[in-house]
Amino acid sequence: MLKAIQILGCSSSSVTQRWKPLSNQGLPSIAISFKPFSSFYSIPFLKALPTMDSWHLPKDSVPRTQSRPIHASSACSDSNPDGTSSSSPPSSSPAVQSSGVRNIKFCQWCGGPTKHDIPEGEERLRAICTVCGKIIYQNPKMVVGCLIQHENKVLLCKRKIQPSYGLWTLPAGYLEIGESAMEGAIRETMEEANAEVEVLSPFAQLDIPLIGQTYLIFLAKLKKPHFSPGPESSECRLFSLDDVPFNSLSFSSMVVTLSMYAEDIKAGRLKFHYGIINKRPGTSPSDIHAYTLDNHMQSTC
Repeated sequence: MLKAIQILGCSSSSVTQRWKPLSNQGLPSIAISFKPFSSFYSIPFLKALPTMDSWHLPKDSVPRTQSRPIHASSACSDSNPDGTSSSSPPSSSPAVQSSGVRNIKFCQWCGGPTKHDIPEGEERLRAICTVCGKIIYQNPKMVVGCLIQHENKVLLCKRKIQPSYGLWTLPAGYLEIGESAMEGAIRETMEEANAEVEVLSPFAQLDIPLIGQTYLIFLAKLKKPHFSPGPESSECRLFSLDDVPFNSLSFSSMVVTLSMYAEDIKAGRLKFHYGIINKRPGTSPSDIHAYTLDNHMQSTC
């Protein structure tokens, strides 16, 4: 259940890379192949689409704990602007804001006030409890979902919750503890679209580092031609690629995923994609047309 996305960003570049399975390293390998489908159907609007390499695309664990010596940093310390010490929980400083660290004010274990310093032996700002000394590590969240193909169409859900109320999305949400990424994607699809699906292969991994999220989207197909809105959806509908509402999608991650899928269909061959979504400087987080896809890599099956 995806609740919020805010993105800040930087520049754009593009790389094409052949992905090879690992071998002779004691690690499992996965071989994925797709049958060409040049006889799929023509998609008129795709002829006008720029390629992913040149397109500035629109854009959206359990913590470790331990006690260790703290290296105080004057730029990050729990102090007032005039340099005097403060006994109350610190407010968000420019150093904390620019570091991408959430301004955690209280310890999740003992409830004591925290300060933001750089622990000895580390290079990043951390929220550190001033009472028990534990360090609060902040880790990225994984969002998983399905791109469902059915009769040359894709299944989208209209969101009935904020953010992006009333906009369209692939069924996707946060991965839960104790489930695999594939299991989470299947669960989210059932929750949002009451659809039972069979996962075919991974399709895209999209990192959004500045909000601490990674998207993993799977290609899937309906086991039965039945779906209906779940509690977080007001409508579910199959769209041909000509009719996908690109200007009414919920998050830039959805625009990027569906655009890559459309290009693969146009080329007659599905691929696995990796990329980093960044927002262009000076634009609103809610502007899905203000994003770039950086370091775009794709497999050649």
